[in-house]
Amino acid sequence: MSTSIFEKEEQYFFHTYHRLPIEIDYGEGVYLYTKNGKRLVDFFGGLAVNALGYCHPKIIEAIDKQIRRYNHLSNYFIQDTQVELAERILNVSKEMKKLFFTNSGTEAVEGAIKLARKWGKKHGKSELFCLSNSFHGRTMGALSLTDRPKYRDGYEPFLPHTGVIDFNNIEDLERKVNENTLGVILECIQGEGGINEVSQEFADALSALQENFGFLIIADEIQAGMGRTGKFFSYEHLNLQPDIVVIAKAIGGGLPLGAMLGNERVENVFNSGDHGTTFGGNPVSCAAGCAVMEEVVNYKLMDRAGTIGNHLLSKAKELQKEFPKIVKEVRGKGCMIGIDLQFDGQGIADELRDRGFFVNCTNTTVIRLLPPYIIEQTHSDALMSEMKQIFKMKR
Repeated sequence: MSTSIFEKEEQYFFHTYHRLPIEIDYGEGVYLYTKNGKRLVDFFGGLAVNALGYCHPKIIEAIDKQIRRYNHLSNYFIQDTQVELAERILNVSKEMKKLFFTNSGTEAVEGAIKLARKWGKKHGKSELFCLSNSFHGRTMGALSLTDRPKYRDGYEPFLPHTGVIDFNNIEDLERKVNENTLGVILECIQGEGGINEVSQEFADALSALQENFGFLIIADEIQAGMGRTGKFFSYEHLNLQPDIVVIAKAIGGGLPLGAMLGNERVENVFNSGDHGTTFGGNPVSCAAGCAVMEEVVNYKLMDRAGTIGNHLLSKAKELQKEFPKIVKEVRGKGCMIGIDLQFDGQGIADELRDRGFFVNCTNTTVIRLLPPYIIEQTHSDALMSEMKQIFKMKR
């Protein structure tokens, strides 16, 4: 009797993932196809990675062209795909002056911590803060600035001189930051935490305190960046001016890639040999990233993400109005939406998958929608129609 792929996975891997009971054969556009022929409309987007969907021809073309030149050189060499992508990102990032490519978001956060710490040594500042309910990655530095017991428990001790500020709590912010504060890292829209938005009032208070005490603001745009909210960075909705920005997920077009960006305050902090990476800025990933940037920025997919997201948000709010005992709140911007339920949402996600729609449940009660920017209004309407039918059976 042959061993199934699920049994092999159980045998070969550390048990760190709760795998879904389906086997994907291939993806195309906004669809995923299982080995048994089922088609799923993808509103999960590979955890916000697949901004252009699956098998986008521009990404395939860019990857094919680059991999026929070379697939890796090392960062001892200047590489044209890296330079082109850096130029594209910095041009749209406005205040950012320099960047460093990484393999992932958590590595970008680690780099940001190092950059901030070195800057802080010169300025006599040491205390780094995150916001409550935050998630910045799974490496030890990133975990030190992540306020989720689910990810932290059992891995203590963490980095010293780190703390937590209550989300959107201006009094707590004003009580904790001072002349010793090195920086505050924040997601302007918390992704893993359940699509929670930083308020304009909190952002304004943070900016005022930064002007007073001179600390760094670090914006985590790993999930919300790259045009997902209708603007290139989610902090633009708040008129916030960060000093360091970290990005990943959508930037590589499905290949591993992240980056740490810095403004004029930190652009000259690192010297040769202060930081490095073997694979960060891989030329094939950067070629894919250039294709993503072309579509998102030059061909206005960022604008489309905002438009289709607004439609999806309005439909979700209609469900909230119709089913107040089921839907507690609807939050988000663009193609980053959370439908917060009055109960555990995994069962709803499972039912939607059975009906041909792939969504994700995060923070226990939140149905998280992170669709590709190429999703159509008809797909959004169909998803909401199925969700409505499920809610009718549960009220």
